[in-house]
Formats: sequence, structure tokens, C-alpha cells
Amino acid sequence: MIPLTFRVFLALLIVLLLMWGLARMVRRPYAARRVGPLAVLTRQQLSRGSAVAVVRVADRALVLGITEQQVSLLGEADIDAFETEPEEHRDHLEVEADASGLHAKLPDRHPLSLGGRLDGSLLSPRTWVSTIDFLRERTTRR
Repeated sequence: MIPLTFRVFLALLIVLLLMWGLARMVRRPYAARRVGPLAVLTRQQLSRGSAVAVVRVADRALVLGITEQQVSLLGEADIDAFETEPEEHRDHLEVEADASGLHAKLPDRHPLSLGGRLDGSLLSPRTWVSTIDFLRERTTRR
């Protein structure tokens, strides 16, 4: 019984590691798209076949309307409103020296707070809370 349980857990661990590795490989090309003169800064889905996207072209931000048939220029926007500074690495510490010795300054936010690495994934607590809220909304009697 114990060897069978060990083999099942080992197989599960291998499958989870493969899934994690594939997810990292798939995510990598999308992160590289923000470099260069053309980049999608943000995108908001409006319905199944339509969306609005803000695209950076050189030093301009263009607002585009996207449907299944065409892409339309809706206007221009302030590029500073959409570009964000790269996030700090969560293990980054600033060390300050004074007369009493070295002191480490911790980051302002917890690594798993809103906007963390798990945000939007199945492991995120926010995902589960929003799912439960959605199900409550759908199952309440009116």
C-alpha cells in the first residue's frame, strides 16, 4: 500500500512540475512583446467579438476598436496614463547603513497582495472569492 501511494504522489508531482514548466514557457513570449516601438499596453474585452485596446506606437498611444471584421482607430490617449514602471523583484531589499549598523528596508507591500504573482490564476484567493460571489449572484432568488 505504501509503495503504491508513493508512486501516485511521485507521478502527481511530476505532472505538476511539467505543467508549471509549460506555463512558464508559454508566458515568456508575451512578456517580451512590450519591448520595441509597437506594444499592446492594455486591452478590455467588451463582448465576445469586440474589444478596445491601447497600443503604443513609438511615443504615441493609440486607442483601437477591435471587432471580428475590422480594427478602427478611435483616437489617441496620454501614453503616461498607461505605461507603468517595471515591478520590483519581491525579494529586493534596500540596505541602509548608519552608526548603529546595517538596516534592511522592506518593500511597501506584501508579495501576495493585490497585483501579486498569483493575481488572475487559479491559485489566487481573489479568483475564488469572485467565483463564489458570481455563484451567489446567479443562485439568489429574485
